[in-house]
Amino acid sequence: MWRGQSALKGGSPQFHKPLAVTGWKTSAAPEDRGSSRLLEAESRGAPSTEESQQYEPPCYDVSRLRSSSVEIREKGSEILKEELLKAQKELKLKDEECERLSKVRDQLEQELEELTASLFEEAHKMVREANTKQAASEKQLREAHGKIDMLQAEVTALKTLVITSTPSSPNRELHPQLQSPSKTVFRKGHTRNKSTSSAIVTAPSQSPPPELISKENKEIDTVLFSEFQAWKESPTLDRSCPFLERIYHEDIGPCLDFVKCELAELVQAAVENNTLTVEPVASQTLPVVKVSAIECGGPKKCALSGVSRACKHRIKLGDSGTYYFISPSCRARITAVCNFFTYVRYIQQGLVRQDVDLMFWEIMRLRKEMSVAKLGFYSNEV
Repeated sequence: MWRGQSALKGGSPQFHKPLAVTGWKTSAAPEDRGSSRLLEAESRGAPSTEESQQYEPPCYDVSRLRSSSVEIREKGSEILKEELLKAQKELKLKDEECERLSKVRDQLEQELEELTASLFEEAHKMVREANTKQAASEKQLREAHGKIDMLQAEVTALKTLVITSTPSSPNRELHPQLQSPSKTVFRKGHTRNKSTSSAIVTAPSQSPPPELISKENKEIDTVLFSEFQAWKESPTLDRSCPFLERIYHEDIGPCLDFVKCELAELVQAAVENNTLTVEPVASQTLPVVKVSAIECGGPKKCALSGVSRACKHRIKLGDSGTYYFISPSCRARITAVCNFFTYVRYIQQGLVRQDVDLMFWEIMRLRKEMSVAKLGFYSNEV
């Protein structure tokens, strides 16, 4: 019989306080393990101790568990530290690579900017050189056209001389040395009355030789020569310098002073810019002048003077397609001024290789031509 039942019958039952059972137990007192199991069985009403032994909960060693958890933590922390160091090294390498690539990028951008700037500078330089060469070429072309016109006029004059003077029948007016002394003296002298002319004719031995009559006496004007020397040091076409200002006032202005003032100003500007064209008019192709074109003149009326004259030449101002017919007198005045400007341009460009005295006298000769032309004198060849 179970001991618990006899105890209940014999006397009052003794109740034991229940013990608190936890899942973790220490192995400090092995001898008390049986009593505790009995008490447990009694409180639960277990049938036997063998059955209670079958349901015994497992026991664990706390110290070992704690040591193993510490080791796991340490190993985990070491692994994490190694991974952290590895990640830091990779980040450092990537930062260095990024820094290197950024330096390369900055260097490439700087080289690209320098290359672009140099290319633009070179392009602007090439454009400036091309414009300069174009301007110089256009200027040389205009001067060449002016020189061609002058040479054509000279060739025409030489052809006229050759035609009118040949070895078989020379022109005695062009060659005064072929004339007789009496005839030469009679043509060269200034006959005032009959007595003077008869005296010259009857006394040919007292007349000077033809060479002395045709020779001119010259004397340099010191004021004009000093102005020319000052201009020769730095040649310019600026009319404000004293040398050209005097010539404009005394020769160019009066020589190009025509009745048609507006057209005269345009002609003077074209002569100064070397853009004036003078060409002969063929007699068989003379156009019929209409009333609307009366300002341009015609074959029988000069556009500058407005006088009815036979116009054998016409002028064109610059690139305009308008032609103005001019009389021989106006043509002589214009060509005289053009010859002066052509020679002055040659001096400015350094094409004249002469002494200062010779250049000065050539300037005076051209001024003389302008003075004679403005007074109305011109040659038949014009």
